[in-house]
Amino acid sequence: MKVKETAEIISIENLAEGIYSMHLSTKASEYALPGQFINIFSNDGSKLLPRPISICEIDKNGGTLRVVYRVVGKGTAEFSKLQAGDTVEVMGPLGNGFPLEEQDAIVVGGGIGVPPMLELAKQLKGKVTAVLGYRTDDLFLADNFIDAADEVIFATDDGTAGIHGTVVDAMKEKDLSAGVIYACGPKPMLRGVAEYAATKGIKCYVSMEERMACGVGACLGCVCQSTELDDHSHVNNKRVCKDGPVFLSTEVVL
Repeated sequence: MKVKETAEIISIENLAEGIYSMHLSTKASEYALPGQFINIFSNDGSKLLPRPISICEIDKNGGTLRVVYRVVGKGTAEFSKLQAGDTVEVMGPLGNGFPLEEQDAIVVGGGIGVPPMLELAKQLKGKVTAVLGYRTDDLFLADNFIDAADEVIFATDDGTAGIHGTVVDAMKEKDLSAGVIYACGPKPMLRGVAEYAATKGIKCYVSMEERMACGVGACLGCVCQSTELDDHSHVNNKRVCKDGPVFLSTEVVL
């Protein structure tokens, strides 16, 4: 169930360079699942399209959602300047989240793909190993993952923290294995994680990121290439906002 409403900002915090955390009081928290996202609308009437932002944490009892986002344009720059007590229009939760399989899991996040994995790590029932990739040693959300997961492995592009290299390098170095792998991050990272999962014979779910307009599957602006015919368009496409953003790695072309 998705709702559109005026949500109050409870808090906003700068976590790292260009990375912001926002807590919102919203009814969407009642229905949200790990891996879903919300649309946040600009208060500037000239910006008609909302910005889709993944859900980082869900507090059903408190009625709040946490989103963590990177400033990449005018919309997210506007959000970063808001303050507690301000309001924004939101719609959500949107998309399909991660299936919560009851087995040991590897949770992989890269860059701004790290935040969506936090709520997943908190809700999984088996042993959770989190593998998190960053550019530098500015390890935003690290403490949250240390509390949520059984083991946390860091990888940085410049080698300033954790393993020097990518999350896939870290997985290979540690020879990780589990019943299921979940991943969110840039497409090259997802491709590498999916290939690693295939060599290990592990089921793998990936959360895809594409530019979105409507966020509800109507405009077909966020399609990705799929390995099978889509029931909606009857071609080898999937709508990331509606059919995803979470897919089995074998369902999509990475």
